Amino acid sequence: MIDDEVPDYPEVRLAELVMPNRTNHHGTLFGGHALGLMDHAGWVAATRCARRTMVTVASDRVEFKVPVRAGQLVELVARVTRVGRTSVTVGVDMYAEDVATGERRLATSGSFVFVAIDEDDRPIPIAPA
Repeated sequence: MIDDEVPDYPEVRLAELVMPNRTNHHGTLFGGHALGLMDHAGWVAATRCARRTMVTVASDRVEFKVPVRAGQLVELVARVTRVGRTSVTVGVDMYAEDVATGERRLATSGSFVFVAIDEDDRPIPIAPA
């Protein structure tokens, strides 16, 4: 599959409780930890799509929309948006949920690019699905 021929791969959903040790002095989630969670969800989606060893090569248009506080639940939703010759692009949204009220808000969104590699860390083609 190349570019616009992306089939409907199942979305990946991961959830995690935000603990105080993952927050800054304002009590909000560190941006770097948010990026790590998003990268993880994206990697799962890319790996399931390609069934190859995948590595992150880029992140793009990451937007932090609302703060995520300690004690909130974050849910990451990752969807394959493009399959290239050696790469998979994944869009990832991170939602913050107040566990007491159930209120959910889109907190962060971004796009991540992963490349399939061989045992010598060189890019390799992704076989068509």
